[in-house]
Amino acid sequence: MATTAGRAARTVGAGWGFALLLVLTGAAGLLASWVITIDKFKLLEDPDFTPGCSLNPVLSCGSVMESDQAEAFGFPNPMLGLVAYGVVICVGVSLLAGAQFPRWYWLTFEAGCVFGVGFVSWLQFESLYRINALCLWCCLAWIATIILFWYVTSLVVRSRLVAAPGRLVSFFGEFTWVLTVLHLGVVGMLILTRWWDFWTS
Repeated sequence: MATTAGRAARTVGAGWGFALLLVLTGAAGLLASWVITIDKFKLLEDPDFTPGCSLNPVLSCGSVMESDQAEAFGFPNPMLGLVAYGVVICVGVSLLAGAQFPRWYWLTFEAGCVFGVGFVSWLQFESLYRINALCLWCCLAWIATIILFWYVTSLVVRSRLVAAPGRLVSFFGEFTWVLTVLHLGVVGMLILTRWWDFWTS
């Protein structure tokens, strides 16, 4: 009981490297969300508008924006990103300023990251196998979210904000970058194999 109370009362900060990573991934996601939102408004005003990132039948932002999946919650997905990535930047800047947060804050932040990586995983599947097109700005948001997820998870585990065996703590301390690269590599391979004939023609 005392251990649980002590864990709940403890605050945890982070080094400048982690804080900078939050700022950069948040900025990348925010940029992608902003550009997609602007193009979405232009597309609503002019159905014949072609987004600048619509380069060919595969790299076709317009096709993605016009899909049902682009409004999974009844409004354009990037509007959610404008809020979520803005929060990430705020957390990163706060950490750069020396802020420390309680356990509940980090677990809530981690829950948001889990939702985010789950949501982009669904969007990846839909883009590859249902919409049959990719949005380059969406891909930037995917990359930012994947990096964010693994490094926030690593912090939560290494700071023992959740119960974790020592080996897992040590693993995240050494190999967070490996998990991130593997995750991004799998997504890259799925994209490559999905349109292999197109890329090699």
